[in-house]
Amino acid sequence: MTTRRHPPLKSITPTTTTPHAAEPAARETAVGEPKGAARKGARTALRSDPPQGDGRYPVGWLHIVVPRGATPTATSKCLCGWDRSAVGYGRVLALIEAHEAHRDTCPLRTTQEGRAAA
Repeated sequence: MTTRRHPPLKSITPTTTTPHAAEPAARETAVGEPKGAARKGARTALRSDPPQGDGRYPVGWLHIVVPRGATPTATSKCLCGWDRSAVGYGRVLALIEAHEAHRDTCPLRTTQEGRAAA
C-alpha cells in the first residue's frame, strides 16, 4: 500500500550562493513634528521682573479637625521646634490657648528690638 504524498503548504524560496546587502527601510517623518525646534531653542515663561513677596512667611500652624460625631483633635507646630497635639474637646481648647501664647514667646516671631527693650 502506498501513502499519498501531500503537496507542501508553503513555497520554499531557493537560496542564493552570493551574499547581498539588505536594503534600508524608507525613512518616516513624524506627524506634527516641529521643524528646526532644536536650532531655535525653547522660549521661557519668565518675565523680566517676577513678582516679589512682602517678606512674610508662615512660622506656626494650628490644625484642628472636628469630624461629625467624633472626638476633635488638634496639632500645633512651629518652625522653632514647638510641636504639640491634643485629643478631646477640653484639651483642644487648651492647645488653642497654648498656641496663641506661644505666638508671643516664640523666638522666631520676636524681633531683636523687642528682646532688647524687654
